[in-house]
Amino acid sequence: MDEESGVEITRQGNVGVVVFKSASVSDVDGITAASKQIKKFINENKPNKLIFDFGSVKFFSSQVLGLLLEFRTRLEKYGGEVVISSINPQLHRVFKITNLDKVFRFFPDKESGIQAVKTN
Repeated sequence: MDEESGVEITRQGNVGVVVFKSASVSDVDGITAASKQIKKFINENKPNKLIFDFGSVKFFSSQVLGLLLEFRTRLEKYGGEVVISSINPQLHRVFKITNLDKVFRFFPDKESGIQAVKTN
């Protein structure tokens, strides 16, 4: 795990799992470092599905929404998908307000997200 980026990326088959380790994902430098790390993972592994686990996150900046959309676009080029797991209800409201709840699939926890995308 890259301590500066605040994310841990693992692979389960052709599913990439990005776990945010910080309660607040708002530091521009940290988000930039995470973005570079995730882009490198995508370029090297070409995952079919990429799960973003927000289990530890209590706050994130709007820059994170932009990154999620960017990663979604990258994966869609080869039929991939970005899904979100473990997001708290307050943060899920941000997705609803911006209509991004219709763009991403959401799962209550990382394990159910992994199961769903492996079978889909």
